[in-house]
Amino acid sequence: MTSDTTQTDAVATQTENLRDTITRARFVLFDFDGPICRLYAGHAAETVARDLVDWLERQGMRGLLTPEESRHPDPLEVLHAVDRRRPRSDLVTELEAMFTQQELKAVDTAWPTEYADAVIRTWTAVGARLAITTNNSPRTAARYLEGRGLADCFAPHIYGRTQHLHHLKPDPDCLNRALNALDAAPSQALMIGDTPSDLHTADGAGVPFLGYARHEDKEKQLRDAGAEHVVTSMKTVLRVLRRRS
Repeated sequence: MTSDTTQTDAVATQTENLRDTITRARFVLFDFDGPICRLYAGHAAETVARDLVDWLERQGMRGLLTPEESRHPDPLEVLHAVDRRRPRSDLVTELEAMFTQQELKAVDTAWPTEYADAVIRTWTAVGARLAITTNNSPRTAARYLEGRGLADCFAPHIYGRTQHLHHLKPDPDCLNRALNALDAAPSQALMIGDTPSDLHTADGAGVPFLGYARHEDKEKQLRDAGAEHVVTSMKTVLRVLRRRS
């Protein structure tokens, strides 16, 4: 057997395993920002993070952040940092509310992930039950889905950020809430996410995982973290579902 034949067989096996992973899922738990849309396509996350830091400075609280945290491009990291030092405080509540307003603003310029709408509608049509499991505000996900005419595919199963910020992913809280509400066994579900944190969350809940990577760096991060199944386009998922239907 040649090396080319061995490689071809390995690819065929991986493809079949991916197909089985997709078709076996009765409950599909989507991360929001990434697999469904690029939330900050027109309203940069870096700008949101800077606005949160500036607000803290106006409150005389910038000292809660390290210099690295003050420059971090992810607003969730800013929120996490403040919560670690002032857990369950009014300051965290106000900062989270401000962050949510920025997310809601970002919905207006969010960019749909290619083929995601069709995947969602097709998966619903073949009988799967869907949920959102995200670190974003559930209000943000709900507004986006309503704007795309997708709300009925998920409602009421949108599980996002709460005031208990220590339960954000990679804590499996949002997945466990979804599984409990859907009365779903973890083995019957599939989580679709685009970060190693999503993978670790799925592992923590005992849920199979499918990675979505819109570019090579994302794919490498997911592979390096241990993701077995990664697609670089939701079109791959759509093709499997359409063969199934």
